[in-house]
Amino acid sequence: MDNLNYHHLRYFREVAHEGNLTRTAERVNLSQSALSTQIRQLEARLGHDLFERSGRQLVLTEVGRIVLDHADRIFGTGEELIATLQRSSQSAPPLRVGAQSTLSRNFQIRFLKPLLSSGEVDFTLRSGSASVLLEALESLALDIVLTTDPPDSSLSGDFTAHRLAEQKVTIHGTPERIAGKTLQQLLSDEPLIVPNESSIRTGFDSLVARLGITPRIVADVDDMAMVRLLARADVGIAIAPPVVMADEIAAGLLESAPFDLQIFEAFYAVTVTRSFPHPILRELLTGQMD
Repeated sequence: MDNLNYHHLRYFREVAHEGNLTRTAERVNLSQSALSTQIRQLEARLGHDLFERSGRQLVLTEVGRIVLDHADRIFGTGEELIATLQRSSQSAPPLRVGAQSTLSRNFQIRFLKPLLSSGEVDFTLRSGSASVLLEALESLALDIVLTTDPPDSSLSGDFTAHRLAEQKVTIHGTPERIAGKTLQQLLSDEPLIVPNESSIRTGFDSLVARLGITPRIVADVDDMAMVRLLARADVGIAIAPPVVMADEIAAGLLESAPFDLQIFEAFYAVTVTRSFPHPILRELLTGQMD
């Protein structure tokens, strides 16, 4: 099986779909004997008969049906490749998305919602550190990376960071913890759940320094989903963008304190310059930024 002759496979596929050797020979401009020889050579290579005769018709054997299934996929992929390079494909390949592991799951769902709603394009979602995902993007193993920080200018890749949204970071907790307290009281008295994501943590450290407060941090977390779950379990009050707690806030399980912390978190979609970008990317990014 080191060398499979794809001309033989193509002729087999044509005969299998036509079901008649003579008509296929006329269509592919070969003599019937030459076409029959091509099929026999493929059978010899595979070690199995692919057809059996039923009157004037050729009927696929069990192995023949298996080979035809593979042949259809092989040549279908080849046709899709040519169509993609000619920018005429009617169906898009799966969109390969990378998401920073600390990124809000709710934000990821919001970003992917157009794909989920249309059902026209499949996608794969890979989570990891920003550096690992950007390497995958640069090597064209990913189409887009979602992150909270634009790529560092020192990186070698030809990256473009699309700023999709920015949210104020606020304090969230159960109604009992939040009610009737000042900002100083909340940060001084309540146990705190703080993400160690850089922009939020930097803003938080600056805030407590300005207020002269020594906070009691009970959870220093690198995963926004865990920040949400800990706040929901009433471990303490959480410092996070509202999108992280959207479901709990809507259900009345958590509330947001009415204080302007002057801390912001931005959300970026990072792409890399490509001659053949995924066809859905422009539409997806335009829709996000409308």
